[in-house]
Amino acid sequence: MNATERFHKIDKDFRNPYARDRDRIIHCGSFRKLEYKTQVFLNQEGDYFRTRLTHSIEVSQIARSITSHLGLNESLAEAIALAHDLGHTPFGHIGGDTLDECLKADGFQNGFEHNFQSFRVVSSLEKRYKNFDGLNLTFATLEGILKHSYPYKKSFLPKIIDEQFDLDKHPSLEAMIVDRADEIAYISHDIDDGINSGLISFDDLRENELVKEILLKVEDEGISEDQDEMFRYRFSSHLINHLVYSLLEYSKDKINEIDFPIGFESELETKIKKLKKLMFKKMYQHKKIVRKMYAGQQAIKGLYKGLMEEEKMLPKFYYKQLDTRKKHRVISDYIASMSDRYALSFYNEMYGKI
Repeated sequence: MNATERFHKIDKDFRNPYARDRDRIIHCGSFRKLEYKTQVFLNQEGDYFRTRLTHSIEVSQIARSITSHLGLNESLAEAIALAHDLGHTPFGHIGGDTLDECLKADGFQNGFEHNFQSFRVVSSLEKRYKNFDGLNLTFATLEGILKHSYPYKKSFLPKIIDEQFDLDKHPSLEAMIVDRADEIAYISHDIDDGINSGLISFDDLRENELVKEILLKVEDEGISEDQDEMFRYRFSSHLINHLVYSLLEYSKDKINEIDFPIGFESELETKIKKLKKLMFKKMYQHKKIVRKMYAGQQAIKGLYKGLMEEEKMLPKFYYKQLDTRKKHRVISDYIASMSDRYALSFYNEMYGKI
């Protein structure tokens, strides 16, 4: 068979369904905007720090490694991972919490929740086809995006969503793996970014048993903290590997059990919980982070208030939707779609520089 004959035997769509989902996610506008959405540090803080985009890529890489070793569907996990943060507002979790508060204060009890917003982005808000909304993803990918983060059943979800996706049941193993890959990624890179920024040091975290174990592995390589960038890189590498290997070891013989929760041995789970509490105290509540998040919080409040009072400031794409959709939801969708820098720019245009 020559090359021409071989080419003509390729199917019209040469990808498997989940690889096609992944590609549609990567090429959508909401995915590109993640480059300018906060992980912990605002995008303007510097080129090194993670954004929602780099975080999503790191989660995808970890999830693919785990699913591959467990014999699960790598492309499905990759698609879920790349889409899992599409619904995040500007300014990280504080942005979503603030938008939720604004909606509820106006009497809209369903408020805002970023997991459901990610589902709405890929199922209805992205416009890529003439005859229907959304990205036309498979059921398994949609379910994984909606249910990847426990608990799955939430009071604000429409009844039809509950009926379609059976929210009382666990999602796919691939979706549960994405949830743990998300945790592994943000723990490791938040430590890296926090130390690089000077907000925390390894001495601040050394009291945690898990951190202490990983630091010993780095020091055994003959690398000192004076070798700043290399030390941080080796720490992140050892931490991710330790958590991934531990998850694989715990999970490899249990994945066929009914409702088996992907995770770690109880002792390691406890160490991880203690580390997250320590990071919250030492880093996420640091005055520099709190100041930036407060500024973002005020921007979200100001944007919501201004747009609710004068909807003519909406772009044409959103303004046209007011004929068929509720005003508060159109405005919240618009705000959620913004990047950090666009939200700040728009706020400054409304009220003067923040």
